[in-house]
Amino acid sequence: MTSQSQGIQQLLQAEKRAKDKVEEAKKRKGKRLRQAKEEATAEIDHYRLHREKEFRHKQSNIMGSQGNLSTKIEDQTTEKIQAVTSNYHKEMESMMKKLLNMVYDIKPEIHLNYKSTDVSIAV
Repeated sequence: MTSQSQGIQQLLQAEKRAKDKVEEAKKRKGKRLRQAKEEATAEIDHYRLHREKEFRHKQSNIMGSQGNLSTKIEDQTTEKIQAVTSNYHKEMESMMKKLLNMVYDIKPEIHLNYKSTDVSIAV
């Protein structure tokens, strides 16, 4: 009987060791999963930062060219305004003379549709 009880004790101890090893493996698995999650999060953050940096770079290139375009348009507008203003000042005096000549040189004429009526007023 002692050998039987000794065999049972050995089986119980083996079962306990196996149970401990399974629990230890579960703990290692959980630890490894947490570590993998942290590594994945770090990799995702690194990738996100890299992509955002590329996006900002491309955006600055595009916006920079748009900024240059708006500056170019403003310069062209300023040039056109200056050209119109200088043309106005250059032609203003001659146009004023022409306009005043038209106003002062009145040539009275009877309108074509006017019909003269000879109405004598008897007193």
